[in-house]
Amino acid sequence: MQIDAFGGGSTLGGIRTSARRVQDAGFDGLWIPESSASPFTLSAAAAAATDRLALGTGIAVAFARSPMVTAQDAWLLAEATGGNFHLGLGTQVKPHIERRYSAEFQPPGPRVKEYVLALREIFAAFAKRSKLSFQGDYYSFSLLTDEWSPGPLTVPDPPIYLAAVQPYMCRVVGEVADGIKIHPLHTLAYLDAVVRPNLAAGCERAGRSVDEVSLVCPVMTAVSDDEQSLARQREQLRTRLAFYGSTPGYDIVFERSGWPGVGARLTELMRARDYPQLAATITDEMLDAFAITASWSDLPKALAERYRGRASRVVCYSTLEQWRQDPDSIDRWKDVVSEFKRLATD
Repeated sequence: MQIDAFGGGSTLGGIRTSARRVQDAGFDGLWIPESSASPFTLSAAAAAATDRLALGTGIAVAFARSPMVTAQDAWLLAEATGGNFHLGLGTQVKPHIERRYSAEFQPPGPRVKEYVLALREIFAAFAKRSKLSFQGDYYSFSLLTDEWSPGPLTVPDPPIYLAAVQPYMCRVVGEVADGIKIHPLHTLAYLDAVVRPNLAAGCERAGRSVDEVSLVCPVMTAVSDDEQSLARQREQLRTRLAFYGSTPGYDIVFERSGWPGVGARLTELMRARDYPQLAATITDEMLDAFAITASWSDLPKALAERYRGRASRVVCYSTLEQWRQDPDSIDRWKDVVSEFKRLATD
């Protein structure tokens, strides 16, 4: 089980600084989201600033890009990191795909499955293992001359991770992807009841072992030895969880965690712009199930115990944000990472 960080900023200078700090703190990797800047461009800057840090897009919006464009970026980053780049992709939600990117969304499940299959064919063509010839329902590729091919790598093809929430997408991951990028809005009950069995079903359909699929689990944390700081961090997490939970389709996480109707209620409150009630809907019980609250000395054990046997990589979702608010916490996180690694190998 490895330990990663999340974030990094939206400028080239910011990501270089963040990546160096993440590496110096001992983290194994950094997952860079798609926000106001391309995660591929930011990953390239992070790769130039570090020498051992695993980098991943967490996630890049698949449908906003042709699989060929995504494959070119991933191939370049695999070479730049010495095979230490992880291609994380997601479908996003329909309004963003259609109104922000002016791209096709429906049907997201079959489309993203085909997207991954197309990527595999393009990778094979880049590596000269086969001629490019892919014909699907949504994508087709048949032209790749030597002038336009980056050529073979000296490292393996970039592993492909898919974000998944619903059972169908978890099965798709099991069929075609190398790993699953769990949403930070998750509980252990949801992982055990929805993600793991559907992932296994997809793997069985593809004729492979579920052990071949990596689980990347982001986790939100509130950590401090000061009670006031812990309380402030918990309220920030409560607001974030309410925002994430208001997304239609994420109600399954609440349903399978023992809180039926909460997801639909959060959606209604978001539409009404009732932000105080939105946050108040996330109870302390929910907050403790979705996130970890701990002292500095207790956090490594809490992370290891929650995800041992479940996750391949634990992603500390709140770390870089905490560093921005409290620069002195950087040294404390070094101790957390070091102790977590010791516990993870016991």
